[in-house]
Amino acid sequence: MAEVEIREENKVHARPRLITDTVMHYCPGCSHGTVHNLVAEVIDEMGLEDKTIGISPVGCAVFAYNYIDVDWIEAAHGRACAVATAVKRLHPSNMVFTYQGDGDLTAIGAGETIHAAARGENIVTIFINNSIYGMTGGQMSPTTLLGMRTATTPAGRDAALNGFPYKIMDMLAHLDGATYLTRQSVHTPAAVRKCKKAIRKAFENAMAGNGYSMVEVVASCNSGWKLSPVEANRWMEENVMPHYEMGDVKCSTLPK
Repeated sequence: MAEVEIREENKVHARPRLITDTVMHYCPGCSHGTVHNLVAEVIDEMGLEDKTIGISPVGCAVFAYNYIDVDWIEAAHGRACAVATAVKRLHPSNMVFTYQGDGDLTAIGAGETIHAAARGENIVTIFINNSIYGMTGGQMSPTTLLGMRTATTPAGRDAALNGFPYKIMDMLAHLDGATYLTRQSVHTPAAVRKCKKAIRKAFENAMAGNGYSMVEVVASCNSGWKLSPVEANRWMEENVMPHYEMGDVKCSTLPK
C-alpha cells in the first residue's frame, strides 16, 4: 500500500504536547485517558507547563505522573487536598490540582476535601466518579448506586445495610470557600468539549485566587462493571447520570 501523507492542515487531532509517550495502564474504554488528555491540553493552552503541580492519588490514577509532563507529588491515600493545600500556600503563584477517584476522594479523603473547600483553598480537584473501587477489585464505594452490584455488594447495594450513595459536590455547594463546582462526563465528543471548558474554567478560577474548584467527571469502569465499553457508556447514561446530574452545581465568588 502506498504511504498516505498526512498534512498538518488536514490533521484533526494529535496527542497533546504534555502527554508522554508512555503506554497507559488503563483498561480499554476507561475514562481516565481522555481526562488526562484534557488536563494536558488545558495546561498547555494556558501556558502553565512550568507552573503546574499535580497531586496524584491512590487508586487507578496513581501513575498519573507517568503520563502528564508536569511536576507531581504523590499523596497518601485520601490526603491529596491536604498536600495540595500545603503546596499552594508555599507556592501561591503556581497552579495546583489534585486528580482523584471516588474511592480516594469520597471515602478516606472526604475530610480533607471538605475542609480544603471550606477554607477556600485556591486549588482544583479533578474528581473521577465511576462509582466503584476500580483498582482493588471492584468493591462498593461511597458513590455506588443503590442496587448496583459490586464485589462487596453481589446482590446490589442495600440502603439498610450499606447506606445511601452521596453527592459530595452537592455537599460542598453550601461552603463559601467552594466557588466553582461542576459535574461533567467524557462519554461523547460533545461531552468531551464541555468537560475541557469546565477544566479550563476551574484552572482560571484557581489562578485568579477565587477559592476551591471541583470538576467531577461521571465516568464508566467497564472492567469493574463487567460490561463492554459501549455497554458501560449506555448503562452510565441510563442509570448513573439520572442520579449524578450533569452541569454546574455552583459558580460564585468568594465572599468579601
